[in-house]
Amino acid sequence: MTQQDIIKALSGVRYPGNKQSLVENDMVKDIRVEGDDVYFTLVFPKSTDPFIKSVVRMAETATEVAFPGVKVKGNVKVEALQGPSEAEKTPVEVLPGVKNIIGIFSGKGGVGKSTVAANVAIALAAKGFKVGLLDADIFGPSMPKMFGVEDSPLYMINREGRDWIEPIEKYGVKMLSIGFLVDKNNAAVWRGTMASNALRQLITDAWWGDLDYFIIDMPPGTSDIHLTLVQTLPITGVVIVTTPQEVALADARKGISMFKDEKINVPVLGIVENMAWFTPDAHPEEKYYLFGKGGGSELARQLDVKLLAEIPLVAGICEDVDNGRPSSSRLVADSLTGDKSTCNAEALAFGLLADGIVEQCEDRNRKLPPSRKVEVKR
Repeated sequence: MTQQDIIKALSGVRYPGNKQSLVENDMVKDIRVEGDDVYFTLVFPKSTDPFIKSVVRMAETATEVAFPGVKVKGNVKVEALQGPSEAEKTPVEVLPGVKNIIGIFSGKGGVGKSTVAANVAIALAAKGFKVGLLDADIFGPSMPKMFGVEDSPLYMINREGRDWIEPIEKYGVKMLSIGFLVDKNNAAVWRGTMASNALRQLITDAWWGDLDYFIIDMPPGTSDIHLTLVQTLPITGVVIVTTPQEVALADARKGISMFKDEKINVPVLGIVENMAWFTPDAHPEEKYYLFGKGGGSELARQLDVKLLAEIPLVAGICEDVDNGRPSSSRLVADSLTGDKSTCNAEALAFGLLADGIVEQCEDRNRKLPPSRKVEVKR
């Protein structure tokens, strides 16, 4: 293992600020190998660069994957060409301009949670709200693909005397995803703490500005990421996405139980039953309940939460997100042109779901005190 071997491994790690590799940016220096220990220094433009932690972890992972058995963690030094300004030394409040933080959750994967999150965010924007969307599904980020911005670079923006990550905006939604920081063709081989730290950066080091709704596409299941989110942000409420299948409903119950736990205590705004039925295009009056019938409404009744929507299984919904144009984008076109013909049944269904979430959120804010972050007790 030589210095050139290490350089080759690090050449696959991109600096998110300009999408070039660490090697192309001349950010790697002082490489040395001592037995199984690998040491090197990463040079950043500023000591307050919001990408420092995630880039260091990606560099460590890339080296460990290329050379199994080597020790890198703790051996990487960081240098900066410029120190922090006075404004950057001052602690900032997390998301001070955001009114409502809504988590979109599912107990298991494959139920269409991300599709619902993307369409709800766009539908809210089409209704005139200021909306942000965070793809918090660290190990399966899908929002860049769904919004058709997979190859878009991230840029820095200077506000209030410091540099921030600037979210990408499309369909009226400000959006960030870990997918912008990693190669879309490679898995994110990160430990829980690495994923949690990267997620915190997307929240605290990004310029989200003033928002009415900040939508979080949470990863499926219950994990470190969910704890990171409730410890970092005062979440207004969560929306549970499930299918009528009993196995999906069982996992949804566990998720609702987690949020209702007295230590977490995040309000559940309601349940969305996705893939509720299938209707063939040739026979729009027919409904086929492929995954069972009424499971979502029964779960809502049992747990005393609201059933927000039943979304049918429609090929167009899948095709739209695959093409980077979620169904709700038609609502945006409608709001701009007034041409109702651009909307289809899928777009209108997500529009009604967005209305339901707004109603539940306003009701929650009238009846309950403002949310607080979960306190960590050791």
